[in-house]
Amino acid sequence: MVRYSGSSKGSGGSKGNVTPVGNWTPPACWYEPRTAEDFEKHVENMYTETVNYPGQHSYAKTAVGQFREMYKDGKYKNYNLDKADEGTWWVAVQDPDRWLEPAAQLCNELPFWVVNGDTPNVPNAVTPEVLAELAYSRLQLPETEVTLAPEDITKVNLPTWAWLDKAKFKEVDVTAQINVGGLNIQATTTAKPIALKLEPGTRDAETYPASGECEINDGSIGEAYAKGKADETPPCGIKYLRSSGDGTFKLRATVTWEITWTGTGNPNPAKLPNGTFGNTQNITVQEIQSVNR
Repeated sequence: MVRYSGSSKGSGGSKGNVTPVGNWTPPACWYEPRTAEDFEKHVENMYTETVNYPGQHSYAKTAVGQFREMYKDGKYKNYNLDKADEGTWWVAVQDPDRWLEPAAQLCNELPFWVVNGDTPNVPNAVTPEVLAELAYSRLQLPETEVTLAPEDITKVNLPTWAWLDKAKFKEVDVTAQINVGGLNIQATTTAKPIALKLEPGTRDAETYPASGECEINDGSIGEAYAKGKADETPPCGIKYLRSSGDGTFKLRATVTWEITWTGTGNPNPAKLPNGTFGNTQNITVQEIQSVNR
């Protein structure tokens, strides 16, 4: 089975999945190898559980029985256990988070035998590049909550500085690898933050820069506010033009990540589609109070 390590799902401190830019998505299903022993255990366990499940429909028992027969005493003999050193079974696998998607149903080939060294003639059979794409879908990125000055509560027409902690927004990576039978390959997918986009949550606001896109500079996105800069224009920030009243504006901050991979047979970083991850935070904007004498 494909194994993952690094900043992947379930790892401590991770916050969310990367979303690819554009129409590309990582594979929702793929084919990977199983040893003859593992495949036998899988089929026999599936058969036993289905047949012995209380109230199981007869058609399900018939179907699993026919499936078992094909590999035990039909087209193949005893799961090819006598050929265990010569090849592996290749089986379809679905991303458990996307199994309802139409794309997850495209890997519909029944398990098939592949001699060691041969290349399976099916789409999405695991290769270093496919592993890199699977690792892409496992990337977990830090929560995108910008630091603001003023913090949480700002004033109408007052430039609000925004920046990201560069110690928090470092490169993250996930390694996917598989070592079954004669196949031993791996790929590492790396995400590097390159830009921050600010969306104020209202049309009555201006962003710095005007595009709302703050680029990374010397490892930082934006610049931390310091005393004495009140009259300066922030390199990354927002100016709200009206009050949020009794509520708040939902500021959305989205980081764009540049994603590359290296792996077996590919030592130099190769591009994968950029990805984004962001979230919203509540901002209270108040009118500046003045006293007329």
